[in-house]
Amino acid sequence: MSELHGMGLVELAAGLKARRFSSVEVTEAHLARIERAQGELNAFISVTREQALAQARAADAALAAGRGGALAGIPIAHKDIFCTQGVRTTCGSRMLENFVSPYDATVVQKLQAAGAVMVGKTNMDEFAMGSSNETSYYGPVRNPWDPKLVPGGSSGGSAAAVAARLVPGATATDTGGSIRQPAALCGITGLKPTYGRVSRYGMVAFASSLDQGGVLTVSAADAALMLGEMAGFDPRDSTSVDTPVPDYQAQLRQPLTGLKVGLLKEFFDKGLDADNEQRVRDALRVYEGLGAKLTEVSLPNLPLSVPVYYVVAPAECSSNLARFDGVRFGHRCDKPRDLMDLYCRSRGEGFGAEVKRRIMTGTYVLSAGYYDAYYLKAQRVRALINADFVRAFQQVDVLIGPTTPTPAFALGAKTADPITMYLNDIYTIGANLAGLPAISVPCGLVRGLPVGLQIVGPHFAEARVLSVAHALQQVTDWHRRVPEGWA
Repeated sequence: MSELHGMGLVELAAGLKARRFSSVEVTEAHLARIERAQGELNAFISVTREQALAQARAADAALAAGRGGALAGIPIAHKDIFCTQGVRTTCGSRMLENFVSPYDATVVQKLQAAGAVMVGKTNMDEFAMGSSNETSYYGPVRNPWDPKLVPGGSSGGSAAAVAARLVPGATATDTGGSIRQPAALCGITGLKPTYGRVSRYGMVAFASSLDQGGVLTVSAADAALMLGEMAGFDPRDSTSVDTPVPDYQAQLRQPLTGLKVGLLKEFFDKGLDADNEQRVRDALRVYEGLGAKLTEVSLPNLPLSVPVYYVVAPAECSSNLARFDGVRFGHRCDKPRDLMDLYCRSRGEGFGAEVKRRIMTGTYVLSAGYYDAYYLKAQRVRALINADFVRAFQQVDVLIGPTTPTPAFALGAKTADPITMYLNDIYTIGANLAGLPAISVPCGLVRGLPVGLQIVGPHFAEARVLSVAHALQQVTDWHRRVPEGWA
């Protein structure tokens, strides 16, 4: 049944419950696509074929008995930053090349409890540090729209897998845009929930005050289904927020009449590709036609988000990655001369260049004499950015703007210039610094490549953000476009 790969999560869930096809059939169809695509896209680090088929058979038995959760029998992939019991979790790094977790991350547990079938672990920038999925120890991921281009990062493997319809949905993480930016470059839907909405337990930490698990799917409706199963309070995560999880699917069809949409003035600047801007403005006209009221909103401190992020995130990364020392787990060098040699060579061999760059930057900004000048000042500016968002949401219901300055760029085009690479996240970082929910949805094509529209909401307003995205997808078909050769 070759058409199975073209269905989203909602369609597959309905079909499986109606017994129009089996989970084994759906899982085998997607595993076959993964095998065919791996050489070209390199989207997966591990494929769990036998485990997936066993889970699919169990799902079929549950469905036949009238049981099964919301995702029963549906194949999904996990970004290789989520711990999976009995399956290695590498974080795209040599440091964890052979690490097999003894437990599942909460996100993995919750999706498994909902009946989802794990088909594998997706490729990613090393320890989620990158904007192009070129820093992975396992090689770069390629964009299904053009294999010569990057898919975005750090969740590029998950994004490429969903875009090429290798899986209907995948988990991902977002520290400074790592869900929304690859979603935009690959022409799919990517949702970063409010910080604390989804448990971080078992999600290997990069920058603890910024990291947030989320989803990459074809549509906002699929994202609502998947998030509903992932979200919720977790006492094992000290950053998890104990607040009720609404029925996201039930709230998808909220009318837009009278919705106040703020256009982020700082995003429509000289750095935005003119064609990208045109596609975003085309989408804004659609929203006006649906009854939304548009108004320009200024967040004066938002342009400082990139320098703030690249002080705060490396500082937290240098602390979090200190545990990888070659002693307890992770890569260990051969025949160390002494303890210092063990530390130095294990870390030197285990980490890639970008991770080392951020560890060194973070250690510097936290060091005596520089803490006040860099880290403390960055946290103060972060508070100002958050205050800007608070004021904006007193005037409008959501904020809308572009997700990225340009469409996907060529592999290798920015690897020699880290600053240029960092600026690719200029429109996404603010939501992480403020801990806000944000989604990227496709809104058009530029030179045959997808463009993303970003919608940002107040804290815990995922339902509103999803409904605004869903409204656009009810009257446009950009999210249904599949790269040539992958339909």
